[in-house]
Amino acid sequence: MPRHRICRRIAFQPDYTYFKPAGIRGRDLKSVDLTLEELEALRLKDYLDLGQKEAAWEMGVSQPTFHRVLEEARKKVAKALIDCSLLRIEKMGSTEVCEQREKRIFGCAHCGYAWSIDYGEPRPLICPTCGSNWVRRVEEKGKW
Repeated sequence: MPRHRICRRIAFQPDYTYFKPAGIRGRDLKSVDLTLEELEALRLKDYLDLGQKEAAWEMGVSQPTFHRVLEEARKKVAKALIDCSLLRIEKMGSTEVCEQREKRIFGCAHCGYAWSIDYGEPRPLICPTCGSNWVRRVEEKGKW
């Protein structure tokens, strides 16, 4: 008997349900189904440029599971683009639509400065006070 599927956290729901090539009627196209969890994986990794561990944490899954979801999503988007297909976004599987986490906290291992940034902003590469690139994400302000 397979293990039960862990619920994936989704912090983005699009206002649309499909994309299609311009100038072709939707009923004349083959469709490729993209799940919300696959769209969320693309958003976290490719749009927000998060690392796989951080993106997996945001979705509430392990890093290998996140990698599998991301690879499947990339294959589907590539297939839709290459084959001129309708890309349909569907809610399938175990997903939990949740509010976005408001802030992420980062700290500098060099000077000890900690600061928060809004969720959705790119990961900081350098410390704003000392310019060091030893920036790490921390769970609570001041804790390593």
